Amino acid sequence: MDSDIGPAGRRLPCPIVATTDLHSPEWDGLILVTDSTDNLTGPLEFLKAPLEQAKQFDDYVGKDVTLIGLTGLASRRLIYSPTGPVNRDYDDVRRYRDAADKGIKRALKAGCSTPLLVTPSGYPFKQAWLVSLLGAMQALYTPLEIREDVPERAQKLDRLGVWSEKEEPGIKGAQLSAGLESGRFVARDIGGSDPERMAAPRVADYVVHNFAHTVVQMKVYSDQAVLHRCYPLLSAVNRCSAGIDRHAARVLELEYVGEGPTDLTLFLVGKGVTYDTGGADIKAGGVMAGMHRDKCGAAAVAGFFQVLSVLRPKGMKAVGYMSMVRNSVGTDCYVSDEIITSRAGVRVRVGNTDAEGRMAMADVLCHAKERALKEPNQTHLLTIATLTGHAIRAMGPAYSIILDNGPASKQNTAKKLQEG
Repeated sequence: MDSDIGPAGRRLPCPIVATTDLHSPEWDGLILVTDSTDNLTGPLEFLKAPLEQAKQFDDYVGKDVTLIGLTGLASRRLIYSPTGPVNRDYDDVRRYRDAADKGIKRALKAGCSTPLLVTPSGYPFKQAWLVSLLGAMQALYTPLEIREDVPERAQKLDRLGVWSEKEEPGIKGAQLSAGLESGRFVARDIGGSDPERMAAPRVADYVVHNFAHTVVQMKVYSDQAVLHRCYPLLSAVNRCSAGIDRHAARVLELEYVGEGPTDLTLFLVGKGVTYDTGGADIKAGGVMAGMHRDKCGAAAVAGFFQVLSVLRPKGMKAVGYMSMVRNSVGTDCYVSDEIITSRAGVRVRVGNTDAEGRMAMADVLCHAKERALKEPNQTHLLTIATLTGHAIRAMGPAYSIILDNGPASKQNTAKKLQEG
């Protein structure tokens, strides 16, 4: 039985269909993601023999993604995308994401428009099925500029099937992944789009449109006098851009309240530097390219609220702030050695204008703290920012990091998030 996931208005790269039917003629390719053919048991047993036979003629089978013709399938296409080893000290569940990514791209090259993703359960990662599906949907994402400028290229597949041996877990898993992916979709739109398409005012327009008629409530602070009074540190970064309407700063406030008694309240503040030139301490030597992604902290906040708007968890409240500002350079830019009094009354001496993220977030975080102190239940404050250089130096590429302050450390907040 099939279940279509992805009604109109949900941010997904294509409709997702949960199914228990491997042999339906609606699928024009089967993408198999697994670490071992030993996982092919029960209804997947029929795939083992042709794969073993293919290995006799092609040593590449099982080492990287391979397309095999298969008479036992209605689709006649088997795209085998092995994860490789998953039992070494440094292996993690992202191997399934990477394999699904490769499998989807190979299916597209083969001309598939309705492939079926199959990820057998296996040791040691309980979330392999979910991560594989998220990896597939990530590969299907089309950037916002392409969707807007070349609409015929907006969607890469007609639909994506995802197989589960049992119907109910498959439907629930697909619904969860669709909710998560819709948030990632929004975050990619904001974080990845160029500095003009996602300048602060246009980020505000996008977010307001996205959350219209949803359970997420919004406020946009755009008056420059209000920003100067309420967020003086952010306003200093904004000073060079404030006179250019299309670049002027915005602070976005989002709020979600789930059904039932509230047991937990989250406050999130995201760094939304739409372009970081470094300011007067300018980024030199060719390192400025890519700085449109310095807004990914704020993009993650918007994505999180998109997930909340779809999944609607009960018993929690969330308040998010997106500090959207451009760190421009010019005659009116802020400079090192300026002393600016923050919202909290602290006098801040600017040491380097390329440390604009803390300037953009500090007053907004103070605002969040003021509200958090009035909350009657367990409350957490989190900042989200693209401090990627520090993260890479500490952990290597492709990892996110989380750091506790004193109170958070006592509650093991970072460890709890890491363990999921």
